[in-house]
Formats: sequence, structure tokens, C-alpha cells
Amino acid sequence: QEQLVESGGGLVQAGGSLRLSCTAHGRTFSSYARGWFRQAPGKEREFVAAISWNGDSTHYADSVKGRFTISRDNSKNTVYLQMNSLEPEDTAVYYCAASIRYGLIPMYEYDGWGQGTQVTVSS
Repeated sequence: QEQLVESGGGLVQAGGSLRLSCTAHGRTFSSYARGWFRQAPGKEREFVAAISWNGDSTHYADSVKGRFTISRDNSKNTVYLQMNSLEPEDTAVYYCAASIRYGLIPMYEYDGWGQGTQVTVSS
């Protein structure tokens, strides 16, 4: 079973940037699509971004399109989320997960959820 460890969260002012990392242990990293999700207090977990197994394809939630970039380094078993022009509305716990499929797929098709990393954006 895969273990995912997220890192890179923190407190940043609006307009600032952060880069999140998610490192996987336990199964063939490159065989799975990867996704980032977030959950704000009192809200449901929501999709942020996803990347195909080889990194050739990505897609984003409309709320982060043009500001966030997902990437991966299969040699390091790591997926990244570069977040620019952060807004207070981006405040949430960010999670990564894996899926055998890539595309507009439901959240329940992802597994291996990490413990999350807190991102707080101050106004």
C-alpha cells in the first residue's frame, strides 16, 4: 500500500507563492495519475489539479487555473503543486492522492491520501 507525505505548506500573504510537494512510498509511482485536493474549514474536499502518469497531461479546477501548476518528477517519486498569486480563498488543508486513471474522474477513484499540509493565506 502506498504512503503519501505532503509538505511545503505554511502561512503566506495574499499575492505570494508556495510550492507543495507530495512524495510517495510503497508502489510504482509512475504507474499512477496524481491529484491535488483541498479542504477548507466547514467545506467539502474539492479537486484542485491532476496530472497524468507521464506528466504529459494536466487539468485544473477553474478557481486555480492560471495560478497553480502541477508537475511531477517520477525519478523522485514526487508530485508538486506550484501556487502563485495566492488568495485568502485558497486557505485549506491540501492533500495529494493517486489514481489508476487520469481525467475528469470522481474523487472516490483516488486513493492513498496523505495527511495533508496546511496552507494559510492572509489578506
